Amino acid sequence: MPVSNNNVVASVRKGSIAQKAPGAKSNKTSSKKKDEEEGVDTGDGWDEWSHGKALTKPPDQLELTEEELKTELTRILTANNPHAPQNIVRYSFKERSYKPTSVVDQMAVHFVLDGSLLHQDSDEARRLRDGGEVGEAGEEDRPDSVASKTDKKEPKITNQFNFSERASQTLNNPLRERSCQTEPPPRSIFSATANQWEIYDAYAEELQKQEKSKEKQKAVPSKKDNDISKKKMMLTETQSDDIGKVDKASKIFERMVNQNIFDDIAQDFKYFEDASDEFRDQEGTLLPLWKFQYDKAKRLSVAALCWNKKYQDLFAVGMGSYDFSKQGCGMLVFYSLKNSAFPEYIYPTSSGILCLDIHEQHSYLVAVGFYDGCVAVYNLKEEGVEPVYKSTAKTGKHTDPVWQVRWQNDDMDNNHNFYSVSSDGRVVSWTLVKNELVFTDIIRLSLNGAVSEGPEGAQQPSIACGTSFDFHKQIDYLFLVGTEEGKIHKCSKTYSSQYLETYDAHSMAVDAVKWNHFHPKVFISCSSDWTVKIWDHTINTPMFTFDLLAAVGDVAWSPYSSTVFAAVTTDGTVHVFDLNINKYEAICQQPVVAKKKTKLTHIEFNPIYPIIIVGDDRGYVTSLKLSPNLRKKPKSKKGQEMPKGPEVEVAKMEKLLSLLREPEQSTV
Repeated sequence: MPVSNNNVVASVRKGSIAQKAPGAKSNKTSSKKKDEEEGVDTGDGWDEWSHGKALTKPPDQLELTEEELKTELTRILTANNPHAPQNIVRYSFKERSYKPTSVVDQMAVHFVLDGSLLHQDSDEARRLRDGGEVGEAGEEDRPDSVASKTDKKEPKITNQFNFSERASQTLNNPLRERSCQTEPPPRSIFSATANQWEIYDAYAEELQKQEKSKEKQKAVPSKKDNDISKKKMMLTETQSDDIGKVDKASKIFERMVNQNIFDDIAQDFKYFEDASDEFRDQEGTLLPLWKFQYDKAKRLSVAALCWNKKYQDLFAVGMGSYDFSKQGCGMLVFYSLKNSAFPEYIYPTSSGILCLDIHEQHSYLVAVGFYDGCVAVYNLKEEGVEPVYKSTAKTGKHTDPVWQVRWQNDDMDNNHNFYSVSSDGRVVSWTLVKNELVFTDIIRLSLNGAVSEGPEGAQQPSIACGTSFDFHKQIDYLFLVGTEEGKIHKCSKTYSSQYLETYDAHSMAVDAVKWNHFHPKVFISCSSDWTVKIWDHTINTPMFTFDLLAAVGDVAWSPYSSTVFAAVTTDGTVHVFDLNINKYEAICQQPVVAKKKTKLTHIEFNPIYPIIIVGDDRGYVTSLKLSPNLRKKPKSKKGQEMPKGPEVEVAKMEKLLSLLREPEQSTV
């Protein structure tokens, strides 16, 4: 076996080393010479090989038979590391679970030695050679003086045997950019020119303020209370100046907060459509939206409502009282749908307001009629709470309450003018000339007929009390006047001595009379006798009469259809009619007040949005959205486009009127 032979060789070598003697030099020299001649290199213990040696057997060696010795055993050496772990798992982000890794690093490093040999053609070896030569040349060129040796430092010579130049670079962390973008604040470019007189005015105002402050300092108060009151006045002045700087920003912020609070109402106003209308068989509903109320006007009634034609979310409310035994102050407030919590403008008045109207083109001008007979014009652009124009006893104010005011087109001199009607029987035209109101009596109402002012001593007929009026949409000179006696007079601006027509309309006072927005012949009236009547001004008798079972406070035509109108009654109910769908009864009757005793006083349609506003005698204004059935348009046939425009609305109303005229024409 090869194992035993190796052992024998090892033992022989050990024995030969142990048995070395100094007397065997001759044999060694002779054997060395022979080896040198023969070219054989022999070891020191060559002599010992010549002597026979016995085989030594270790005591623990296995005794094998010949057959066992002859059997060949094959052993395969592998490069696997027995200490390497076999159960390594890693998390897979792709499959989102832990997976065992099949590849394991089997290499085991026992010893590492960095070599210092360089290839002679490499750049590093060439650099070392060049450095050595430069060093040698420097040594030859240096002078041998001791001073020069002390002055100059010897250059450090690199180790040329095991020196190697290495460079390493640390890993830099990757840069991460974090940025955020905000909306830029709104900017507005302001520019102004400072003239000499503007500078003079500014200095004059500053001098006046300084003089006032000096006068206050000179005046010595007698009591401490005066000091406290003056301090309060100074504080309020400074506070008002400070608040004025953030007035606009705070108003916008207030709107934002309110729209967030009432976000569900705003969503309903814009998007909600009552899907249950499909199953109501042409009946509709009113969805309550915002409720407007001002704490300081709680005890006043809503006496007038008017939408702004330019800003469709803004409307004016005139506050007064219909209880004539308890008359007091009034209030003019402006609300916006964007902020239901607080009015946009507030104008307190000394007398109760009964009517108002906003100019269509100049939406900042508001005409107001009062209970004491005065009329006034407010300008929203002007600061302060006083009107810019107001009638007085000298300038021809009414002697009784003013029940209706209406703006008209400008006159020949481009002066604004409006009309008013009062219980004193006068219909007056008011013209805004510079700083005063100039009045002109258009007509005086009487029970027998219209009269103009007669000469002195002439017998004046009994006066009829005007309660409402309205001007024709197309014919400029034509207007209607409703009276307290229940009659409606058709009058002309140019012909004031006589009525053009008189209609025996109602048995009680006519609360409202209004021309249709589309049809030139149709107007509507309502009264406290529980009825609403629709008229053709060429016929003395009403075309339609509706009994609403309660006193009717107001009526209004819709701006989107010639056959739709709405009325409010004193029992707190809103009635909406569409004559094209039902000529006999309302398609919507809905109470909109919380308390039974609350009376509705006025109603107005928004000129664009499908909503109405309703005022009551407790100072509340409620906005309501019309369901789809209340603003339904006729369905178009297949393959045909429905015509649009005012002509369609006129034809729709004309069709209804023709059905009512035919029986009369056949009997004649």
